Amino acid sequence: MSPGSSLAARLEAEHRSLDDLFGRFLAAAETNEAAAALEAITVFDDTLRRHTELEESDLYRAPGGQKLVTAGEETDEQRRDRELLLEHVQIREVSGMMRRLLSERRDLPGARALAANLARRWDAHTVREEREVFPRL
Repeated sequence: MSPGSSLAARLEAEHRSLDDLFGRFLAAAETNEAAAALEAITVFDDTLRRHTELEESDLYRAPGGQKLVTAGEETDEQRRDRELLLEHVQIREVSGMMRRLLSERRDLPGARALAANLARRWDAHTVREEREVFPRL
């Protein structure tokens, strides 16, 4: 197995682990277990941040160090990487909002209301990475 394919396998495994962690949040939220929901979203959020940091350091190279700003003329790959980096920011923001709602306000209904947004963004993002980026590693 080449180093690239082992990295792709590792990142895909992390995606599935994050899916499971988010599922723990959803199960706890469904049964109104606020403490369990907070624990689950905290672990999800921490793991998500480590995972996206790894991807950003090992996969995505933004021209000129500006991750989210269009660099004028850009290749399709540069545009894709910039879009995926932006998605990382958006996903982390929603996850962090859910975590703060539970930790600071004990607002389970508010966190639950954001869950569909996070699930939709996370699913679309991981599908795109696994189809467009990982096969090229």
